[in-house]
Amino acid sequence: MKAVFSYLLLGLIRLIALLPFRVLYVVSDGLFLLIYRLLRYRVKVTRKNLRMAFPQKPQHELDRIERAFYRHLCDIMVETIKSFSISEAELRKRMKLVNPELLDSFYQRGIPLIGITGHYGNWEWAAISLALQSRFEALGLYLPLKAPVFNKAMMRSRSRFRLSLVSVKEISEVMAQSAERLTMWGFVVDQSPGKPEKALWVDFLHQETPVAVGTEKYARTYNKGVVFGRIRKLKRGYYTLEYEVVCELGGPTAEAEITRKHTAILERIIAEQPEYWLWTHKRWKHRRPQGLPLYPAYRL
Repeated sequence: MKAVFSYLLLGLIRLIALLPFRVLYVVSDGLFLLIYRLLRYRVKVTRKNLRMAFPQKPQHELDRIERAFYRHLCDIMVETIKSFSISEAELRKRMKLVNPELLDSFYQRGIPLIGITGHYGNWEWAAISLALQSRFEALGLYLPLKAPVFNKAMMRSRSRFRLSLVSVKEISEVMAQSAERLTMWGFVVDQSPGKPEKALWVDFLHQETPVAVGTEKYARTYNKGVVFGRIRKLKRGYYTLEYEVVCELGGPTAEAEITRKHTAILERIIAEQPEYWLWTHKRWKHRRPQGLPLYPAYRL
């Protein structure tokens, strides 16, 4: 019965994906009323996160950010559905890389990359377009979904534009196998680590925050460059992507340097336009284990 329902729901999603963008944003407006006004989806979590992150902001400004965030969240929902049918030409137009020469400079020097971003802007489109933006072989991490029907569908959608997907359970093996190739891995770096005792704890948005160290681990082990992708929302359905160098080569960097720097970049971006970050997650549910150091904010 669950499988039948999953197929029916997937069929509905595929039908919605065929709608033009102007209709999809009407759907988004309806979702905003449903999710924010009626169901109040994770509003308490969002408000708590915003108050903790911006204690200096007046309440009316926090209210504005909250409303703008939920409107953006609904846009992201319909844009993610549209990923099932969007064409390559349309994706290139709507997620435009503004400084391809930066990636070219790494490619010409034979330096493999890890490209990172946060749950900011439209991170889904940034990920699926990774292979369209440079000459690197593009690989991306994914966490398998529990429902096989949706897992297969999402993998197919995300790999439509030559992005090779690697399960988080297989990353170490595939990373080692591809070490000699000119690859660019796509990571999302603001995930809440499942094991906070193995995370690096940093000062982020005025909170003690655990950050997964995978980016730093692999960059230092395999001497990869690291770049951070800044996503800007120009208007509904249109974004730019601009990369910023975190490190030219990971090997010579000091312990915690890469993690602290990319966390500081994300913090700066969020401070500039906070409504485009994903505030509905319980970012600060963990407490720093006794004995683990807290690293101060990195000064950019």
